[in-house]
Amino acid sequence: MLQGNLQNVFDALYTLGVIEPVLKMDWAKEFDRFQAEHVDVNKAIDIANFCNRDVKKMVVKLQELEPKTLNFLAMEVAREYANFYSRETVH
Repeated sequence: MLQGNLQNVFDALYTLGVIEPVLKMDWAKEFDRFQAEHVDVNKAIDIANFCNRDVKKMVVKLQELEPKTLNFLAMEVAREYANFYSRETVH
């Protein structure tokens, strides 16, 4: 699970050029593909959590990962944002 400032993770992914292409994807299809390929996003989440206060460092570490892992991380950030805002709307 992502912890800390989601905006910093979003900013790092945006800097890497991940966000725009992910917005154009069919997310249901992509999630199925990730599961079928057993994409391990744990390293990406660990990097995001560990480097959360330093976006530049996060960018350097994340760019070492495969693009499909970064895509999944971007979708995870969006999902976390959606969960956060749906909880805020209910309360």
